[in-house]
Amino acid sequence: MTAGNVSDYTPANDLITEFDLENSYVLADKGYDSQAFVSAIEDKGGIPVIPSRKNAKNPRPYDKHIYKDRYLVEDFFLKLKNNRRIATRYEKTLVCYLGMVHLACILIWLR
Repeated sequence: MTAGNVSDYTPANDLITEFDLENSYVLADKGYDSQAFVSAIEDKGGIPVIPSRKNAKNPRPYDKHIYKDRYLVEDFFLKLKNNRRIATRYEKTLVCYLGMVHLACILIWLR
């Protein structure tokens, strides 16, 4: 968990070090378009599916059909944030907040 004012991109490099990305696709939006992040994915054997920003001098090709599957993750986070308690983070401690996230995930799974 990071502070609310920290970009998702900041801990992204640390997050991918935990996983074996050999022959795996890593889907991300244009906010993650940096050569350092793409290189980190490729160094771990992953295949980045990240579109270039519209002002990129050398746009990187990506598989648009695989990129369309990213909506599944976005849709899940939308469902998760429909729970007001998760979206506004009422809990003061990380343990309590994580417990509420687990409960919300269970409720989404049961629907």
